[in-house]
Amino acid sequence: MHRTKATELRGLSEIDLNAKAKEINEDIFKTRMQMATGGVTNKHEILDKRRNLARVKTILNEKSGGKK
Repeated sequence: MHRTKATELRGLSEIDLNAKAKEINEDIFKTRMQMATGGVTNKHEILDKRRNLARVKTILNEKSGGKK
């Protein structure tokens, strides 16, 4: 998975960002399962995915005005 830039994410709608966050969460889960079974040896892969998820959540928070 490539690094997603914040400028690309800011162009997406909140619905698209929520879908992207869900997709990344599922991808993190799959990667963790692969790591547990020995399928993935690159431990930085999960770190990159977690950082991408943090970027998406940050942009979502900015778009919602910081309100929950």
